[in-house]
Amino acid sequence: MKILVCVTSVPDTTAKISFTDGDTKFNKAGVTYITGPYDDYALSRAVELKEQHGGTVTVLNVGEADAEPVIRKCLAIGADDAIRVNSEATDSYFVASQIASIAAQEKYDLILMGRESIDFNSGVVHGLVAEMLGIPSLSPVMKLNIEGTTAKITREIEGGKEDLEASLPLVLGCQEPIAEWKIPNMRGIMTARTKPLKVVEPVGEGLTSTDKYQLPAPKGACKMIPAENAEELITLLKTEAKVL
Repeated sequence: MKILVCVTSVPDTTAKISFTDGDTKFNKAGVTYITGPYDDYALSRAVELKEQHGGTVTVLNVGEADAEPVIRKCLAIGADDAIRVNSEATDSYFVASQIASIAAQEKYDLILMGRESIDFNSGVVHGLVAEMLGIPSLSPVMKLNIEGTTAKITREIEGGKEDLEASLPLVLGCQEPIAEWKIPNMRGIMTARTKPLKVVEPVGEGLTSTDKYQLPAPKGACKMIPAENAEELITLLKTEAKVL
C-alpha cells in the first residue's frame, strides 16, 4: 500500500506572532516551526498502517527550505521518503494543486493529512485534492482501519459520530484520536538523515488570498463580582457585556 501524508510546517502554538510591511507579511524572525498537530495524527496512523499491511509512507510538504527540519522529523517518525514542493504555501488552492499533481503521477492508495492547518485553519485542502483527482474525500476522520481495498472509517459529525466504509483510493482529513502521536527515537533520527528528500518545483502560480493580517483584540479587564451579588452581575451582563 502506498500512502501519501501531506504535512504543514506551522508556528509553534507558544510563538509570539507579529507582522511586517504594514501587516501584510508574517514575521518569521525568532519563530519555531513544528509539524501541524493534526498532520502528526495523520502521519502516526500512516506509520501504523504500514507496519500492519506493509508498503511505503511518503511525506509531502509545500514549503521553502526552512521547512526541512520538520520534514526530517517526519522521516524520523517512520516515513520512508519525502517530497518538498519548493514554494511558499500561498493559498489552499495552490497547495492542493501541488499535492494533486504529484499524487496523479504516483498513484497513491491513500492520501492522509490533518483536518486543517493551525495557521490559516481553512480545512479545505483535502476536499480540493480529492476533487482534482476525482476520488472521494472524508473529514474529520477519528478512526481508520484498512481491510483489503476497503477503508473502515469513523468520523465526527454534528452531535455524534458516523461509521462509514469506502473503497481506496481516498483522501482523508484526520484528527484525534485516530492514533497516538509518535516521538522519534535516536535510531529514527539517525536514519532520517539518509532517507531521500526530493525537492521539486511547483506547477502553476499561487493566488495570495490574504491582504492584511490582524492580531486578535486584547482581552478586556476582568471584573470580580461577589457570589452573593447576582443582581449586579446580571446588570453588567446586560449593560456592559451586552450578552443578555
